[in-house]
Amino acid sequence: MHTGVFTSPVEHFHKLNMDVDQQPTLMEGGQYIMEGEEEAKSTTLIFSMTEEVGALANALKIFQAHNVNLLHIESRPSRREAKYEFMVECDSTSGDLGAAMEEMRASCSYFQVISRNHLDNKDTVPWFPRKIADLDRFANQILSYGSELDADHPGFTDPIYRERRKFFADIAYFYRHNQEIPRIDYTEEEVATWGNVFRNLTKLYKTHACKEHNMVFPLLIENCGYREDNIPQLQDVSNFLKDCTGFTLRPVAGLLSSRDFLAGLAFRVFHSTQYIRHPSMPLYTPEPDICHELLGHAPLLADPSFAQFSQEIGLASLGAPDEFIEKLATCYWFTVEYGICRQDGKNKAYGAGLLSSFGELEYCLTDKPELRCFDPAKTCVQKYPITEYQPVYYVAESFEDAKQKLIQFATSIPRPFSVRYNPYTQSVEILNSKPQIEALVREINCDMQVLMDALLKLT
Repeated sequence: MHTGVFTSPVEHFHKLNMDVDQQPTLMEGGQYIMEGEEEAKSTTLIFSMTEEVGALANALKIFQAHNVNLLHIESRPSRREAKYEFMVECDSTSGDLGAAMEEMRASCSYFQVISRNHLDNKDTVPWFPRKIADLDRFANQILSYGSELDADHPGFTDPIYRERRKFFADIAYFYRHNQEIPRIDYTEEEVATWGNVFRNLTKLYKTHACKEHNMVFPLLIENCGYREDNIPQLQDVSNFLKDCTGFTLRPVAGLLSSRDFLAGLAFRVFHSTQYIRHPSMPLYTPEPDICHELLGHAPLLADPSFAQFSQEIGLASLGAPDEFIEKLATCYWFTVEYGICRQDGKNKAYGAGLLSSFGELEYCLTDKPELRCFDPAKTCVQKYPITEYQPVYYVAESFEDAKQKLIQFATSIPRPFSVRYNPYTQSVEILNSKPQIEALVREINCDMQVLMDALLKLT
């Protein structure tokens, strides 16, 4: 997990017999964003004890009495009350965890259960990362890995390409938060494939891409080595995005579930592939590759309004029930991947799936597809194909308009708390108590004073 939520100068930090697999675990599936359940053996409890002195020791005795193995413990002063708050990760396959939880609940002033194994259990909240380093755990929950390609993949019968894909997947699998992304010496064939895609797409950008994309693209050429004869390095692009909007890129070993992929956006982290499509079909790829990530996604992630829109989708997903994860993933599909917006009275493409596909970028602005107004409540239930051009696109009036509609839609998601991203600690705060909200109001008050002072100086 992350490294910012349960941190403070007076924090007590413990790691108990943490189990880390050294080999990736494959999951069934194969789509870009797809639901998967793994690591259900882990259940996280967040609680405040009614007693302050010896509170943790008393809690540990309860787990010991029921033979529950603890994988991880963290503690900090509670934001809800003048007590310590503890986060304990339990091995749900050991002992009688249910009995231990019931005994714990009776002696706690606050008790929250967060678990991967949350289906049909109204007392638990689906697991989500609380700190940016928590994203490290996604590496073990991928849907496909390295040379594991579908039979209809262009590179399925190419052993050299499959081995190269495994090379990239291994780099990402062993990557950890705060490390430099390894630099790649791309082959001449890989650079030629990139050049083919780059050359064709840049012919269309001025007339088909949104103004935000066209404004940022020259800066990527200047600062990150975007050229027809050069594949940019993820670390260079990540550094550029961080300076612009705080977004960073993180290499990914395979295809993540919807829940895990969207959760990364909450921390302004975009999980990016590092490999490139098969050279036999340079203008087609059945899954995201570095052309899709760097030509489609990266330019818009440098725009403040779009970056916040992306983060709002991620924040809305944290702790959401499975059916709402599917709805948010569908909204993501029709905006971040295949979105169209109105600018100066004309339709322009801003979705990465369009901006990285020469054929569909041409097609989407013709009169062939059906265009509808972006409305999350309706968009979220729209079915879509993943192997052909989209028959329906949703048009946003602006990124700001789409963001406000999405925030409003997020209020309909049933979860027992609200969440807020803390950029200072790079962590997600659960807001479910009066003291927390009062502290947040005071913080917003300070920001308002700064804004008022700046406005007075301008006038």
